[in-house]
Amino acid sequence: MRRPVDNRCPPGPGVDSQAPLPEPSGACTRTTHAIAWHVSPPLAYSRGINAWTSLPSPAAALPGPRWVVACDLDQTLIYSRRSFRLPSGADEPDLVTVERIDGEPAAFCTTGAAELIVKLHATATLVPVTTRTRAQYERVDLGVRPQYAITTNGGHLLLDGRPDEDWAAAVRGRIAAHACPLADVRAAAQRLAADGWVRVSRVADDLFVYLVAYERAGIPDLSGLAAGLAADGWALSVQGRKVYLVPAVLTKEAALAEVMRRIGHARLAAAGDSLLDAGMLAGADLAVRPAHGELDDHRWTNPNLRVTSASGLHGGQELLEIIAGELSAARPCPGI
Repeated sequence: MRRPVDNRCPPGPGVDSQAPLPEPSGACTRTTHAIAWHVSPPLAYSRGINAWTSLPSPAAALPGPRWVVACDLDQTLIYSRRSFRLPSGADEPDLVTVERIDGEPAAFCTTGAAELIVKLHATATLVPVTTRTRAQYERVDLGVRPQYAITTNGGHLLLDGRPDEDWAAAVRGRIAAHACPLADVRAAAQRLAADGWVRVSRVADDLFVYLVAYERAGIPDLSGLAAGLAADGWALSVQGRKVYLVPAVLTKEAALAEVMRRIGHARLAAAGDSLLDAGMLAGADLAVRPAHGELDDHRWTNPNLRVTSASGLHGGQELLEIIAGELSAARPCPGI
């Protein structure tokens, strides 16, 4: 059911400007609660439109409440062929290639999804939020150039494609204070790789570790490892064939909170499919998840949540339709 728009136009999401990263209660303690979005925002506001993009005039673009649209990428907006999940016997829809690796198409979205991405970029601040490293993110072409992007699960905040070094330094300092050393986790990952189910083991921007399995079915029960990591200030997430070992204080929602602080008075729509997206979905005015992925496996829910009826590639387009419809339905708020 669509959430009604509050005609009183309450303050939008934000965080305390003196605390760019949520403070955990103690060393090696995982923070799982939602961010409290309360702030008196600055007047400055950016729509994510820059010199590369020809779009409608600002007055025409946003007649109502201002929105930030934060979207995970892989298996939310974009899909490899392995993750299409098309119904049996269904024809492949018209596709747009959004990523190439060594010249070969690697990730896609539907043409309808591509059109909606352009529309949302024109009418809101579209923020890609991904666990990909900065280099992996830069391979992706969504057909727009977002002003803000978040990579490496919150480790890097990009402004017009350039990393904010102060943010990166603050993140590294918080990890050093509240998570056990990366070297210890890397050693644990190497022990897992020795079991034979791991095809690739990588360290992402010296911030976290991820493994890629040969097959999703080959990933063993990792609940014991997850419990041990949690005690040491780390979290574990399984997304398709990938297993992520991430410092608990390295979160998408913390970086997104900083973007919201900079943008100012705005509402937040967020979409994602994994447990690493749960924090930003919980803090959003409108949250959407596809009917697949880690959140779906855990039947994750929240009062602000809508779930697509379709899964896979079609679910990616549907979640954009839900967000675009909500933004179109929002009534104007004078004075914003």
